[in-house]
Amino acid sequence: MLGGLVALLIVVSVAAISLGPVPVPPGNVAAVLAAHLGLPLGEVPAQNALVVDQIRLPRILVAALVGAALGVAGAVMQALFGNPLAEPGVTGVSAGAAVGAVLAITSGAAGTLVLPAAAFAGALLTVAAIYAIGAFSRSRGLATVLLVGIALNALLGAVVSALVANAPDEQSLRGIVFWLQGDLDARTWEHVGLALGPVVIGVAATLVFSRDLNVLLLGDDAARTSGVDAARTRHVLLVLASLLTGVAVSVSGVIGFVGLVAPHVIRLTAGPDHRLLLPASALLGAVFLVLADTAARMLLAPVTLQTGVVTAFVGAPVFLLLVLWSRRRAL
Repeated sequence: MLGGLVALLIVVSVAAISLGPVPVPPGNVAAVLAAHLGLPLGEVPAQNALVVDQIRLPRILVAALVGAALGVAGAVMQALFGNPLAEPGVTGVSAGAAVGAVLAITSGAAGTLVLPAAAFAGALLTVAAIYAIGAFSRSRGLATVLLVGIALNALLGAVVSALVANAPDEQSLRGIVFWLQGDLDARTWEHVGLALGPVVIGVAATLVFSRDLNVLLLGDDAARTSGVDAARTRHVLLVLASLLTGVAVSVSGVIGFVGLVAPHVIRLTAGPDHRLLLPASALLGAVFLVLADTAARMLLAPVTLQTGVVTAFVGAPVFLLLVLWSRRRAL
C-alpha cells in the first residue's frame, strides 16, 4: 500500500508540474528533477526549465509537504481524542497562526519570510496558551485541551474578524482573504526550505510513536502494562501534531479537510494500525493536496481558485460519502 501511494504521489506530481498555461513534456520534467539529483538526462529548453524549476516545482513540493503534515497531524488528533471527526485545527493552532498572519498583513510587514514566521509564532503562542491554561486546571486530560481549543478558536476567530473589518486598505484585505482561504500561489524555494526540515523531522518523530498509539487505543491500563506512559505520550504527540499543523499553516494558509479526509480514508481501507496509518496518511495527504492545487490552477483557467476552496469543494462531499459508507458497513 505504501509503495502504491509513493508511486501515485510521483505520478501526480509529475503530471501537476507538466500541466499549466505553458505545458511541459513529462520528459523535460524528469530531466529537470534528475538535474536536481545530479543525474543529467539531457538538455531542456530554457523556458521549460525556468517554468519547472522556479514556478511549479517549489509549489508542488510545498503542497506535498503541507499535505503530509496535515495528514499525519489529523491521524494523531483522531487517535488522541478517539474521534474520527477530529482535525488538525481542533486545538486552535490554525486560528492562532491566522492571527499572526493577519497581524503581519495589516501591519504591512508581510514579506516572503515574515508572513510564515508571524503565522508560526501565532501557532506556537497558541500551543503555549493551551498548556498554560491546562496547568491551572484541576483536570489536565485531553477533554480539557479540547475545551480550551474550542474557546481559543472562538476567541481568535473574533480577533481575526476584527482585524479584517479594520484592514487599512483593499490590498491588505485581499491578502488576508487569500491567506485565510489557503493558497499555494507564488510559493518559492524559500517556502520549501522553511517547511522541509520541520515537516520531515515532525513526521519522523511522530512515526516513532506509532506502536505507542496502537497501545493507547487499548486503554491506559493496557498501556501501563506495556510500559507506555500514557499521559506523557499523549502530551508529546499533541505537541508534535500542533507543531506540524503550525508549520503547514504558516506556509500555505488555512487549508481544511486534508487532515480530516486522508486519515479517515486510510482507516476505512486499511484499518487502525498506526504503523501503516501514519505514513499512509502522510502520503495520501500529499497526493490529495497536490491534486487539489492542480485543480485550483486548471479548472477555471485563466482564473485561479484558492487551494483551500478546492479542498473544501472536494473534501466535504467525499467525507460525507465516507461517513455514510462507514455507517452502512457498521449496520
